[in-house]
Amino acid sequence: MNFGDFDLTALLPFIGIGFAAQLVDGALGMAFGVIMNTLLVGVLGVPPALASQRVHIVECFTTATSGLSHLFHRNIDAKLFFRLLIPGVIGGVCGAYLLSNIDAGVVKPFVLLYLSMIGIYLLVQGLLYPPKQREAKYVAPLGLVGGFLDAAGGGGWGPVVTSNLLIQGADPRKVVGTVNSVEFFLTVTVSAAFIYHLGIADLAGATLGLLIGGLLAAPFGAFFAKHVPAKLMLILVGIVLTLTSAYGVWTAWFK
Repeated sequence: MNFGDFDLTALLPFIGIGFAAQLVDGALGMAFGVIMNTLLVGVLGVPPALASQRVHIVECFTTATSGLSHLFHRNIDAKLFFRLLIPGVIGGVCGAYLLSNIDAGVVKPFVLLYLSMIGIYLLVQGLLYPPKQREAKYVAPLGLVGGFLDAAGGGGWGPVVTSNLLIQGADPRKVVGTVNSVEFFLTVTVSAAFIYHLGIADLAGATLGLLIGGLLAAPFGAFFAKHVPAKLMLILVGIVLTLTSAYGVWTAWFK
């Protein structure tokens, strides 16, 4: 279907990628950037730099929709939200600033290897569920590191923050909703920093397709986060995180 020079058919693969990535991220609280980058670069052959640029722009919109959906479903812990917000934003700004001087590609495989091990741990924890639930103690440092890695490494807020909060024993549903909601403010801040240095990305074409797919999936992700049992959620988090991170390590070191 064409509208002048606008080819809707060409957008369908990008709409599908945006929908799949946001559906997983909204339900599990992680892996939007990892999944989208993997599909864009590995399946469609989009250059890594262009893929990363598109992901950050799209996330400004998808995280806003996802955050509102989680607020509607009461998946947000207000105390945890504010404990993550400021350190996360500070870490994001620092990561965006240092990206021009530090080769994050050297560090990223080791981060992905760490996340693969976290994924396996969470998978085991899910199979042995339920654990004793308790309040997370290490929040501010986690937000700072997660924000930095998200900006400097092209993604990592959800995997780093969500997985570690789950390891500490926090309520999975509240963790997913809160981390997704904080991510909106982090993404806007990081995107503004990148736009300042690199200019604004063109929202036409493929980026528009990713945006449409992500926005369509956001409400469904929040619904699944509320209704999927915690045991199953932990198992799914472990599987998704292990597979996507392991693929990232393989592409970084062996391709």
